[in-house]
Amino acid sequence: MQDNQALARQIRRDIVQMVCEAGSGHPGGSLSATDILVALYLNGVLAHNPEDPRWEGRDWFFLTKGHAAPALYATLARAGYFPVEELKTLRKLGSRLQGHPDSSMVPGVEVGTGSLGQGLSIAAGTACGLRLAGSQSTVFALMGDGECEEGQVWEAAMFAAHQQLGRLIAIVDHNGLQIDGPVTEVCSPESLKEKFASFGWRVAEVDGHDINAITEVLNSCKAQPDGAPWAVIAETVKGKGVSFMENQAGWHGKAPNAEQCAVALAELGDE
Repeated sequence: MQDNQALARQIRRDIVQMVCEAGSGHPGGSLSATDILVALYLNGVLAHNPEDPRWEGRDWFFLTKGHAAPALYATLARAGYFPVEELKTLRKLGSRLQGHPDSSMVPGVEVGTGSLGQGLSIAAGTACGLRLAGSQSTVFALMGDGECEEGQVWEAAMFAAHQQLGRLIAIVDHNGLQIDGPVTEVCSPESLKEKFASFGWRVAEVDGHDINAITEVLNSCKAQPDGAPWAVIAETVKGKGVSFMENQAGWHGKAPNAEQCAVALAELGDE
């Protein structure tokens, strides 16, 4: 039986090393989303097949906060989609691991993302299309809380509720920070629980760093596909696992230097 906590620590190590090696990237939101991605890809929530990424029976996943690509790349590599050694090429010339996911190059990536606010629309459209095709697949979209300031998010939310897209599950990485500071001070979309509910969504909340709890909640939502779409508000810590990055907006999009990288890796433990 795999040790999910060990996997999450390893993926966090991957993220720190990737961003340090690249000299750029987004560690804060990648570290906050790690446990959610482990639950999805490595703890049985998402139906997927690394040997056949376009398997017709798969569930669909969209990283709508595309700047958290390091977390997705590390998870996909650890799940077997491409060699782990390739992670060191993040953001380098000629690498397929660009700063935002590129579906034309990276196996397991469904669509290029990173224009914040657009991902939920893509996910809702996909869920609608899959239903028309008679598919039983679930569509997951991982969003940022700062991203929820975008108006297009709420257009998509309105559409999904109107269409009763019960196989659509939006997960909000609710770490409370964005590039300019606390989300509540920049342009507060709170309360997200009440807002999604007011748009006609079913809403659940979970500790976004408890992998088993995340797994249980997502599987429960997945098992109730009839009716309104689901919004899962995952309470997280930006920069989770690295003390000097935790709850610091400055680490939204800044790479650690070699000394900081060594400290972060020591905190995250041995491989």
